Amino acid sequence: MLLALDIGNTEITVGLIQGDEVRGHWRLTTNPDRTPDEWGVALEAFLVRAGHSPAEIRAACIASVAPAVTQSLVAAIRSAITPRVGMITATADLGVELDVDEPLAVGPDRIANVIAALERHPGGCVVVDFGTATTFDCITADGRFIGGAIMPGLRTSADQLVRRAAKLTATELIAPERAIGRRTDEHIRSGVLFGTADAIDGMVRRIRAEWPVDGTPRVIATGGLAPLIAPLTTSIDAVDADLTLHGLRIAASRLDLFS
Repeated sequence: MLLALDIGNTEITVGLIQGDEVRGHWRLTTNPDRTPDEWGVALEAFLVRAGHSPAEIRAACIASVAPAVTQSLVAAIRSAITPRVGMITATADLGVELDVDEPLAVGPDRIANVIAALERHPGGCVVVDFGTATTFDCITADGRFIGGAIMPGLRTSADQLVRRAAKLTATELIAPERAIGRRTDEHIRSGVLFGTADAIDGMVRRIRAEWPVDGTPRVIATGGLAPLIAPLTTSIDAVDADLTLHGLRIAASRLDLFS
């Protein structure tokens, strides 16, 4: 089995993958103060809860945008689970062309999305990943990552709104029933969720207008909030919530972690 870790600025998504299938996943808070021993205990506990043993893990593959926790996590995995740990980087030979002005600046999570999109959604596509930031990754049918866009994440925007406005309280992010809310919590849900959905549609419209080749790219949504936002949009064609984990799975094979 493969242990796949997508280390974000806010959360770490951990996936347990057997063959081509994601058998389970869980989320951890990205906490730079944890020691390798603490990370090791946490990972082992989740594995046991899922009915597995660390001995079943043959390798681990990581995509990280949070260097402050990466070293501790790698040390924990090598000590408690498996010594075979691979990393997605912009310089790794993963079969993807980073056709942008600054290829070394492309985030490993975005590279994982590109790898997975090319295998799971062939043809030109735009991957919209809902994380701490909402990213748009543009991939041509011939396997080139040609760039994209980054906007504030949905939850980041909602938290910032509540933090800055003294009379607003934290609101659960569930789909609004209408644009004109009747209570304060409905006002926030409407503004944040419909606002995000319309921003997605607007960005996709602009991206499609600039698409460099013939044809209209499909739009694939991923990330934990994708199932919430996708139905509110008119531009998202499909939801693939585990896309990044599948990218890590494919990268592990190309990095030859199982040899």
